[in-house]
Amino acid sequence: MATKRETRAQADRVLCGLVNGLASQIEAHLRVRAATLGLTASQGTALRELTGPLTLRELAERMSCEPSNITFVADRLEEQGYLERHPHPDDRRAKQLVLTPEGTELRARLLELLAEGSPLTPLSLEDKSVLKDLLSRALVR
Repeated sequence: MATKRETRAQADRVLCGLVNGLASQIEAHLRVRAATLGLTASQGTALRELTGPLTLRELAERMSCEPSNITFVADRLEEQGYLERHPHPDDRRAKQLVLTPEGTELRARLLELLAEGSPLTPLSLEDKSVLKDLLSRALVR
């Protein structure tokens, strides 16, 4: 007979596998959709997360990586004319990343593509809300 510890460990293992599998499917979906627009997965993720002006640090937090890794992505998007760096209104040492009109249009096209065939499509809005709440509770640090 399995102990409570073994049962919890098995449940954790199964959940970890499911979360990792879903994350992999979402990443693969993003990679394919971004590529149709001539973007890398990192550029696609950055565009998806740029819901408004953000600093490099804020974008890095949303993308779960270091700000130094985002610099290259932001540089490329800036070179392509999709974003600009503006002075931060409250911190003169910081810059905010702001989408250009072309970047805003590209982001809208990307979001449309990401909605098509998303791994999350089978979930209802209620299911997504429950999943969000559960994952948010699990991520509390």
